[in-house]
This record gives sequence, structure tokens and C-alpha cells, in this order.
Amino acid sequence: MADILIVDDDSMLAEMLAVHLGNSGHRAECAATLTEGIECARRGRFDVVFLDVQLPDGNGLNAFSRFAETASRPEIIIMTGSGDPDGAKKAIQSGAWSYLEKPHVLRDLLLPFTRALQYREEKQKISRLPVALKRETIIGASPSLASCLDQVATAAASEATVLITGETGTGKEVFARAIHDNSNRAAQAFVVVDCASLPETLIESILFGHVKGAFTGADRAFGGLIAMAHGGTLFLDEVGELPERIQKTFLRVLQEHRFRPVGAAREEFSNFRVIAATNRNLDQEAADGAFRADLLYRLRSLPLHLPPLRERKEDIRPLSRHFLARLCDRAKVGSKGVADEFFEYLHAYDWPGNVRELQQTLEQVFATAVHHPTLFAYHLPQQIRVCKTLECISAEAARTRSEHTVPPTSPPVTWKAFKAEKEREYLRHLFASTKGNIRDACTVSGLSRARLYQLINLHGLDPETSCRD
Repeated sequence: MADILIVDDDSMLAEMLAVHLGNSGHRAECAATLTEGIECARRGRFDVVFLDVQLPDGNGLNAFSRFAETASRPEIIIMTGSGDPDGAKKAIQSGAWSYLEKPHVLRDLLLPFTRALQYREEKQKISRLPVALKRETIIGASPSLASCLDQVATAAASEATVLITGETGTGKEVFARAIHDNSNRAAQAFVVVDCASLPETLIESILFGHVKGAFTGADRAFGGLIAMAHGGTLFLDEVGELPERIQKTFLRVLQEHRFRPVGAAREEFSNFRVIAATNRNLDQEAADGAFRADLLYRLRSLPLHLPPLRERKEDIRPLSRHFLARLCDRAKVGSKGVADEFFEYLHAYDWPGNVRELQQTLEQVFATAVHHPTLFAYHLPQQIRVCKTLECISAEAARTRSEHTVPPTSPPVTWKAFKAEKEREYLRHLFASTKGNIRDACTVSGLSRARLYQLINLHGLDPETSCRD
């Protein structure tokens, strides 16, 4: 018996589907909107979700990950109107188990539903097998990161070629190393090829090696990076940067594991495993003829897409603590305290440079606050503080609009009175965030001790009392 969630605003179809599944011994729950469906998925534990595309409060495909990443990690079957090839394509690309067209859902659901349950049962048996994944440098516990780690474990147990995609700074090389370190090639070399920096005239020599005298300046033989990766892993970083003339040659090398060093008469063999990475859309480039489609298919035996940091913000705090602990160890100083609002500011920022930008930001913060026992939001770069400030202003404006405003007939307050009230609000918030500590309040606000005491006396505030308000 399985637990099923049906998310569809067509109440008649949803009810018929629920009855049909119930007659087969399964439990079914219905939701008519995305909001209701996501809440049900978070609250319960479902094996399969039947998800409609066109819902009153949004597109089901756009919310696919929010269902897939709930605690029970259900298999998802998409339902939509007939004649929607784009919807079918997006459903499969999103990771849907199957795609059913209305009005034939009841007629066509048996096989995909049965197979989804069969696959889920086998997957759960496999997941219960003991797997000690080495993930020292991969920090976080978000559902999207957990999904990536599942794929790392799958890739590590395989010899298939892996293509890792993701924005700049998401940690593609870190995940490539994790696959290598957890594979049966872990004791052998992990050889990095930075495809973006390969000199045009020396690419063949760097990849395939050369014999002595093969060209001017070749005073001695060089084995090449592919030979160095024998028994281990060849990591092609930014593989989309490989020149077109090399792509054809490398396709054959990837297929045969044989290559000819520059100037050599005979081919050589190398037993290597390839992991490639890119931040480019290779599908589009293949369609445009800028990247060989046959090489792309060969590289993408196992795809792994890394989500940007803005889509897994729950990992920002553990990542930050990891980076700060490492910085303290390196500087041989004790661990630092971190004010709660410090993390609030980090969460408000979208991190276009992803994990790499977060790490570099914390290195900058550490350098400027190396002698401070506590890190405050004040220590963060201006663009991050501005981002949080704008968020607060927007939230305050929305709150103000929702409250009852003063009737137009009421006389407006004077500028002096308005300014005094805002100063009092700021000071109360300041003392609350610094727990009434005057020195910390001066550091965060940028005010001198004399000016801060002047404002305290002016507004009749007690720092210790204000921090408890």
C-alpha cells in the first residue's frame, strides 16, 4: 500500500483518481492548489505525487523541486492537457517519473504508477545499504545538496563519464574530487585539465604528450596529462572551452582510451576515467554548432547539476561556520563569536558568485575583524549590508501599507518629532542586537561613545532595558 498525493484543481478528476487508487489498496490525498499541495507534501510522507501543470496559483513544473525535495522524496508523475510537447520535455528534464496527458490519465496511469512504486521500493533497499561517503569539503544538509550527494555516491560506484554543470563558484571541482575520492580509483591520480587556459599551439602536447625533438623547444619527452591520469581520473574543467579542432580528436581518445603523443610513431594506452565540468549551456551550443553533439553525449553519461547557493540558503550558516573555523585555525586564533544578525545579512544576499563568493567574503571579514572576538553585520562588505537594508525597507513599507494609516484630516507630525521617533527605534534595535553592550553598539553603529551616550540621554533610554524589549 502506497501513500499518494494528487495536486489538481479539477476536483472531479482528482476524486476519480483518488477512488481508483483507493480501490487498489492505496491511500490518496487531494490538494487543489500549489500552496495546499506543497503544504501537504511537507506535512506528510508520500510515495508518489500526481502533479497538474496548470494550477490556480502557479505552474506545477516550476514548483517541481519543492515537491521532489520534501522529506519523503516522492516520485512525481506530471499531468497536463493534451498536445503540450514543451510541457512533456520540461517534465522529463525536471526529473519526473512519467508524463500523463488529460483526459486519459485513468486509462494510462497503471504502468507508470506501478513502475514508479517498483523503482521506489528498489531505491529504498539500495539506500539502506551502508555507504560511508567521504564529503569533508562538501558542507550543508539542504534537500538539494542531499540529492547531489546521492548522485555523487552513484557516480563514485560507476566508471561512467560524468558531466557536472552549474554556475561559477558552485563547487564543481569539489564534487569532482568527491566522486574520485569515493571511487575505486581514489588511490590514483586526480589530474586537472583547465580547458580555458590551454595554449592554442600547445594543446596536443599538454594533453597527449610529445617525444623529444617533436618541435622546437622539445628538449625532452613529456608524457602528457592523459598519460598522467592512467589508473585515475582526468578532470576536464570548463570543457566547453575546448577548441573545436580538439573536440573531434578527444572524442576518439575518450572512446578508445588510446592517443598518439606529438611526434610519436605509435599510439599509447591510458586507463583513465573522465569527469567534465562546465558553467555553459552545452545543449544550446551543440544546437548552434559551437560544441560537438557527439562529444556532449559521450561526456554526459551521468549528469550532475549543482544548484546555486541562492537556492539552498539553509546551507549558508554551516558553510560560514566551516570557513570561519578554518580561518581561525590557519591564523592560530580562538574561535570567534558571530552575532545572529550577521547570518541574517548573509541570508538576504543572493550570492551571484555562489560558495566561492561566500568564502572570499568571509576571508575579507576575517581580515578586517581579526582582533575582534565577535563578528557583527557591520564587518560585512557594503553591498551585502545594502541588500539587507533594502530588504528591511521593503518589508517595513509593506507592513506600513497593511496597517491603518492616520486619517488625512490629522495634522502631520513635525520633522523633528519624526526624526526623534526613528532615532529611538534605531537605538532600541541596536541595543537588542548587541545585548546592551555599549562598546559593541559603538562598533556596529559607527557612533562615538560620547555621541551614543548623548542620544541615550536625549531619548531617555536604558541600554539594558532596551535589549529586553
